Amino acid sequence: MKKKGRHYYGDSRADIRPELERYSQDNKYPIGRLDELSCPECGHERSHLILDEEAGAAVQCCVKCEHEVPLADSEEFLEEAELQQAECPCGNGAFEMAVGFAFYKDSTDVRWVYIGCRCPECGLTACYGDWKTP
Repeated sequence: MKKKGRHYYGDSRADIRPELERYSQDNKYPIGRLDELSCPECGHERSHLILDEEAGAAVQCCVKCEHEVPLADSEEFLEEAELQQAECPCGNGAFEMAVGFAFYKDSTDVRWVYIGCRCPECGLTACYGDWKTP
């Protein structure tokens, strides 16, 4: 990972993990599990991210086959969410993605969700959304 200005840049999707680890440590709820995302229908590794961070809802939409998957517990909040497509500052909207989870102490109950993305065009790697679970 290389820092340029206020952003971090990575060389591969593997760089999402250290960025979410850094971000979640700063947030005081460190990730305990990270799931790299690909399309469950066609296996493609690039997706659009459509989210409403306030509502705690995000959807992964495959660039290749357009299959949509609600992330984490998003499905129960989609009805009230005002989803908008995320975009990298370089203008690209197709990402390599991972979702990270922080757990309550001595539990498998999710406390915090983190959505990490890496832009394959410019390499920018960041947490594009995070929220506390109810």
